[in-house]
Amino acid sequence: MTDDKDVLRDVWFGRIPTCFTLYQDEITEREAEPYYLLLPRISYLTLVTDKVKKHFQKVMRQEEVSEIWFEYEGTPLKWHYPIGLLFDLHASNTALPWSITVHFKNFPEKDLLHCHSKDVIEAHFMACIKEADALKHKSQVINEMQKKDHKQLWMGLQNDKFEQFWAINRKLMEYPSEDNGFRYIPFRIYQATTERPFIQKLFRPIASGGQLHTLGDLLKDVCPSAITPEDGEQKTQVMIHGIEPMLETPIQWLSEHMSYPDNFLHISIIPRPTD
Repeated sequence: MTDDKDVLRDVWFGRIPTCFTLYQDEITEREAEPYYLLLPRISYLTLVTDKVKKHFQKVMRQEEVSEIWFEYEGTPLKWHYPIGLLFDLHASNTALPWSITVHFKNFPEKDLLHCHSKDVIEAHFMACIKEADALKHKSQVINEMQKKDHKQLWMGLQNDKFEQFWAINRKLMEYPSEDNGFRYIPFRIYQATTERPFIQKLFRPIASGGQLHTLGDLLKDVCPSAITPEDGEQKTQVMIHGIEPMLETPIQWLSEHMSYPDNFLHISIIPRPTD
């Protein structure tokens, strides 16, 4: 892969200032103060909210505490989506800190998966990495790794260790020089205005004529409604890691440098603010 290490670092160390408040109907022994955290964009809520849980459990009656879950403005937040994706999709045009509501009751079974331990997150994370490598390298890279390499990827993410993670992940981002890129790009496109969870399909980084496909080419092929007509106004924003990449950016470069640790490009398409 081309070595733009500063980009990889900037992506890794992206943070979202967040204010957690307890839902007003939760029964507490005394008033629950809000709790503030800088959330890593690349991580998962259930990996980084132990402090939040402890903070609010201190004022709860134990019999009132069941599985913790989070919502933003009435939308339950899916723990298996990376934090940065959740923010871009639901809150990217709101003032900071991001205001998240904490619940300990009435788990929304229809909207959220249960997550009883970090093993569940690890299994989900590794399944995504394996799926991404199946698309990129027919699973050859991940299958050649040892169990300890898989563990190092997970521990690097869990403990927020950039070097530990990238020492292994670098191998997943390489390809033979004669190929000019991956077999297919692992991506998922999420739209704030639709019930459909996401769009995913096979897309090659290189066109049949040898030229590099761009982010614009991907959107034209997979989600044309996100592209502004030449004579029209821009109604949507295309966000990856909180920024709007230029549509001319090669999709191969984005895949190498702007994927989340699960090796997928998570692309949010949201309405452009009208103010």
